[in-house]
Amino acid sequence: MSDVSRETLIARFFTEREREISRYAEILATLGIERGLIGPREGDRIWDRHIANCVPVASLMPKDSSVIDIGSGAGLPGIVLALTRPDLKVTLLEPLQRRIDFLQEVVDELELPITLIRGRAETTKGSFNIVTARAVAPLPKLLPLVWHLLAPNGAVLAMKGDSAESELALTKVKKSGKAEIISLDIEGLPKARVIQVRKTG
Repeated sequence: MSDVSRETLIARFFTEREREISRYAEILATLGIERGLIGPREGDRIWDRHIANCVPVASLMPKDSSVIDIGSGAGLPGIVLALTRPDLKVTLLEPLQRRIDFLQEVVDELELPITLIRGRAETTKGSFNIVTARAVAPLPKLLPLVWHLLAPNGAVLAMKGDSAESELALTKVKKSGKAEIISLDIEGLPKARVIQVRKTG
């Protein structure tokens, strides 16, 4: 799909949060690049490459879900999810202090009801309906690290591209899990592929 315009995204997915998502994009293109959280050549692609890429996964989340975003980095997809779906209860998990500092500045400035945790998935405690991950680790490595964070009937939503099939084929899913690849083709957004692993027991 060709570039997604800022105007299209705001009109369709951020009508009530235009100020916040516009400011967040501005922060990513400035501080995000300065601090090394976004690549130096990504400034012109914040909207179509990063924000638009994060929106489709929200369509898989039931209303009022509790969500933990693993290795949140610059807040992708966690902050975007919180802005497009204010009903979600979002937690950002990030091990590096400099990234936590960045996320705290964003959350404070945008006045978002987001919880921040500095730590690693394998040592973090909690129970969430949804675990999200974008460019964190291949599924065979990711799944064992986050399984204990899932509430019964919760789901891991791993945002993947062309590697989805090969990663799933290499993954041992627990007997209490059910895995599938979901292709999301939402009008006005880039096509997205998500590996969903649901905790059935």
